[in-house]
Amino acid sequence: MSNGQWYPPEWPDRIRALATGELTAATPRRAATVMLLRDAVAGTGGGPTVHMLRRRTSMAFAGGAYAYPGGGVDPRDDDRLVGWAGPAPESWARRLGVGTPAEAQAILCAAVRETYEEAGVLLAGPTPDTVVSDTTGADWEADREALVARELSFAEFLERRGLVLRSDLLGAWARWITPEFEPRRYDTWFFVAALPAGQRTRNASTEADRTVWIGPGEAAGGYDRGELLMMPPTVSTLRGLRVHATAAEALEASSAQDLTPVLAQARLEGDELVLSWPGHAEFTKHIPAGGGGSTGETGGSGNDSAGETGGTSVTGGGAA
Repeated sequence: MSNGQWYPPEWPDRIRALATGELTAATPRRAATVMLLRDAVAGTGGGPTVHMLRRRTSMAFAGGAYAYPGGGVDPRDDDRLVGWAGPAPESWARRLGVGTPAEAQAILCAAVRETYEEAGVLLAGPTPDTVVSDTTGADWEADREALVARELSFAEFLERRGLVLRSDLLGAWARWITPEFEPRRYDTWFFVAALPAGQRTRNASTEADRTVWIGPGEAAGGYDRGELLMMPPTVSTLRGLRVHATAAEALEASSAQDLTPVLAQARLEGDELVLSWPGHAEFTKHIPAGGGGSTGETGGSGNDSAGETGGTSVTGGGAA
């Protein structure tokens, strides 16, 4: 039975063009996406559920695919100090594998900002040990829309509201980079976080036609049965979340997650093109070398990416 791996028909031709030098790989843009978790209602059993968005089916890129809230880094978040609580940017730079604290700050800002823009959830508070409990109302919505339009930087937003970013509420989980043959590429960090008490998610994204709270195992099972369309990083992270009984447990486990970047590789083997993601054999695709774009079916032998990613799928065939 075919699974639900998103696979665009133009990939074979782009892979060949890259191999022959006709295509030059674009430089990846930094991005972040957040797996927002909430625990099951007491007494009902089961583990935490994760908040997911479905990209509008009308979208050219990954239409209909399920992903997490996420998007690209705003360069303005590199060069201005923001209100901050939790591990310092220097510590985050080491954890994320980036060169400077400013770069780490910008990635964390993207994670928190995009979660607010697309899900209405804000991982920030007036003090280092509190979180905003209510982000509803016309004034909050005006600020959110200004963030989406990039009329307001996240640092300005936090300062205006008298808030500090709660970096301690986030845990780094994975890092995926869009394949070199994709025209829009993203270097995407995946984070895990628990839904703050008092806050509720909503579909605030213009790129999503629905949102769901779903168990990681249920979502991965839907992918396996070909019922839910996803990209490799989404499936991989869902499988990793299945073993945790609570959101707090998943957050604690994030410190041990491997952040070695995952980058798809394409090679020619005899009369086949082989597309693979190192360390993730289930996503390997075998494509007839002379098949052209017509072989790009959804499903097959085994995507957020996290792509945008000015939106929800920030990494193309590499993440979401």
